Amino acid sequence: MDSKAHWETIYKTKLPEEVSWFQREATVSLALIQRITKDTSSPIIDVGGGTSRFIDGLLAAGYSKVSILDLASTALAEARLRLGPAGAGVTWIEADVLEADLPQAGFDVWHDRAVFHFLTTRADHARYIAQVRRAVRPGGYVMIATFAHDGPTHCSGLPVARYTPHTLHHEFGSGFRLVDSVREEHLTPSGARQAYVYCLCQVQATASTNCSI
Repeated sequence: MDSKAHWETIYKTKLPEEVSWFQREATVSLALIQRITKDTSSPIIDVGGGTSRFIDGLLAAGYSKVSILDLASTALAEARLRLGPAGAGVTWIEADVLEADLPQAGFDVWHDRAVFHFLTTRADHARYIAQVRRAVRPGGYVMIATFAHDGPTHCSGLPVARYTPHTLHHEFGSGFRLVDSVREEHLTPSGARQAYVYCLCQVQATASTNCSI
């Protein structure tokens, strides 16, 4: 089964509130967003947004230029139905993040909770980071949340990579200045605890600028 078919099946067979990564409120992500940009007209992309309630929080906080990218049309359709008229101004992108035709320097903030850790090869890491470099303007921010080093080894039937703040930042390397990292103890709908790590980085104007943790 290819990636798109896999995720379409997940969203067709589970309610949004049943997937393990479900959050009623994306409190960590929203707090970091509001910390780095008070300008509610800043363009923000949520990668792998699916049926996440993160978009609800952004819209409620007044952010008006929001894009959601997901591989699964089923997930995007569910989110659009849930939001109703409130989502009229949202840009919906059905695509694989590794192949999506995203606008160059089109976003001030790139948000990804629980996509990057499904990429387990060096080639896919390189393609993902190339997309980030192209799509986020210099001075913009990249927020990536993955399973922590002591988090699950598999999710939704797939192997995942696990990270510390240091190893996650190292994947992006030069050109990304680490601003902050946050650990989250996520409680799944089934009652299991999963450890996540969030890394917030700022895209530097030149690729030669590096940051060590």
